[in-house]
Amino acid sequence: MPKLKTNRGAAKRFKRTASGGFKCNHSHRRHILTKKSTKRKRQLRGPAALHPSDVRSAARLLPYS
Repeated sequence: MPKLKTNRGAAKRFKRTASGGFKCNHSHRRHILTKKSTKRKRQLRGPAALHPSDVRSAARLLPYS
């Protein structure tokens, strides 16, 4: 059985949590920030958990994480 390649795009976006899920960054914080409220920008700052329905596909992209 050959080694599996890690999807490098996914490796830069997702990190595995201790409980087996994945954490990722929020979207919508790159530009056009003046019209977004301070509360909205603040809440987008921290890491988000990947939705449970997407965890299986992310784990397949990151076989050694």
